[in-house]
Amino acid sequence: MVWQFALRYFLARKSTTAINIIAWVSVGAIAVGTAALITVLSVFNGFTGLVKGLYSSFYPTLKVTPSTGKTIILTPDQLKAVAAIPGVAYISSTVEEKAVLRNGYEQTIAVLKGVDSQFTHVAGVQRKLVRGKFDLGHENGYQAVFGLGVESALGVDVEHSLVPVNVYIPRRDASDAGFSAAMPEQALSMGVLYPTGTFAIQQDFDSKYVITDIGFLRNLLGMSAGEMSALELSLQPGASEQRVRQKVQELLGDSVKVLTRVEQNVTIYNVMQTEKWVTYVFLSFILVIAAFNMIGSLSMLVIEKQKDITILKAMGSRNSLVQRIFLSEGLIIAGIGSVIGFTLAVTICLLQQHFGLVKLGGGSFLIDAFPVEMHGEDFALVSITILVIGVLASWYPASRAARQEIGLKAT
Repeated sequence: MVWQFALRYFLARKSTTAINIIAWVSVGAIAVGTAALITVLSVFNGFTGLVKGLYSSFYPTLKVTPSTGKTIILTPDQLKAVAAIPGVAYISSTVEEKAVLRNGYEQTIAVLKGVDSQFTHVAGVQRKLVRGKFDLGHENGYQAVFGLGVESALGVDVEHSLVPVNVYIPRRDASDAGFSAAMPEQALSMGVLYPTGTFAIQQDFDSKYVITDIGFLRNLLGMSAGEMSALELSLQPGASEQRVRQKVQELLGDSVKVLTRVEQNVTIYNVMQTEKWVTYVFLSFILVIAAFNMIGSLSMLVIEKQKDITILKAMGSRNSLVQRIFLSEGLIIAGIGSVIGFTLAVTICLLQQHFGLVKLGGGSFLIDAFPVEMHGEDFALVSITILVIGVLASWYPASRAARQEIGLKAT
């Protein structure tokens, strides 16, 4: 009965046209706010998905790193045990170290990443090549794949030049060996790499990394066969990331940390999530403005329906019933506005996904149009927000209607 009264009050023609107009303005404001929230949150989801896709080309699903120090040592039996954990697809040993690279008169500082033959199954750098090929073989010398920024800084021609790049890495025992300050080159290990390809993923990677064979770095650094900077893992489809992570941690103990892809890039993900929540808060003010319209509309409706309220109370209706009627009236306004807003947002997002109507400025981006991904949790969050705002906006007019005194006059 409560909803029947509320729906009738919403649809019925009022004695003052302004009441109808304000009610539909409230619906429109909620619809616009809802559509804006869903659309903008979906764009943030799209950019987050894009970043995750880019980082997944370089970072593994799980990464085992030392709790202290720069390297860990894993025995062949430990590596086999990790590979045998249910859900683990591939494992890859890697070594990372900063180095000075020189090509003729050009030089730069980069991070050398030595990888084994399983690395292409753990990451997807080989799918991001823009020139040359992904070949780290060492039949005639160790080879390497350069980031686009490193290639540009060194002036390397990976497709036509056969000139190797000189690599200088500080020796791990340099501080203990007592090398003369007059001969600083004695504190460096030197090697050469033959460029074979160039990858382009994202500027942070492209201007920083060079990928080569793990044996090259182990030789220069004097590492043992089982020593590594990290053990990288890829998982089988459908495998639980947290469950595998727990099993690896239990197997290897507290001497290592097992990081998920998000934890490997915690700063960028935290920044993106913070931006998303700040945007949500600011756009929610559109709904707050709509709430003021609802308060005005319902307050005028209470004045309009004073006789109805008096009759209901005279018939024995409690104040709580009258209050629920006008609360339901506010929820109807909020509900209709949210449905229109959701429909509008879904339409906009689908058009953007299929046709890319809103383009990104400039021509240096990996994509041409704003990416969009709709998530169910965003719809749930906006629905709860609208419900809370609708109840709060309706509470005062509904309470005022409930407190109204009976004023029947004898005729």
